[in-house]
Amino acid sequence: MSESTEAAAPADRENILLMDLKDGRVVIELRPDLAPKHVERIKTLARQGFYDGTPFHRVIEGFMAQGGDPTGTGTGGSPLPNLPAEFSPPAKARFIRGTCGMARTQDPNSANSQFFIMFAPAASLDGQYTIWGRVISGMEAVDKIKRGSGSSGMVREPDKLIRLRVAADVPEGQ
Repeated sequence: MSESTEAAAPADRENILLMDLKDGRVVIELRPDLAPKHVERIKTLARQGFYDGTPFHRVIEGFMAQGGDPTGTGTGGSPLPNLPAEFSPPAKARFIRGTCGMARTQDPNSANSQFFIMFAPAASLDGQYTIWGRVISGMEAVDKIKRGSGSSGMVREPDKLIRLRVAADVPEGQ
């Protein structure tokens, strides 16, 4: 029946993030099927306003933009405990343009609040970092985040994440 295909279920607003950047809104679909603990952490921190005003401190052209550290140094995080790894096998999810992953130290179980958004595919990250979402609109705003320099990609006077909200908490149309 054509009616059943036309009456598709509305987007699950509990699993959509609205990220406001200087160049526009980015809409991110969360993936609790891949990383339920990481998705819950991102939503908890977003609801606390933790990410609002945090810098994109490490941004590497052709690779990714990293943020979520209130100190802007790459060493900070939230007061919450670190999370255990929730790596996805490459057959299930890959790091491609628009993929959102959790940053961590050499310890696979050290993700806390820092995240990154991919500018381009990076197969070397597949199965090594937790994937928690993907950009479904607004990637052009991500593309305009100020880039860093050198191999570390550290950014002087970085762009900031203006606001991050769970769509379910925001009136439709805002």
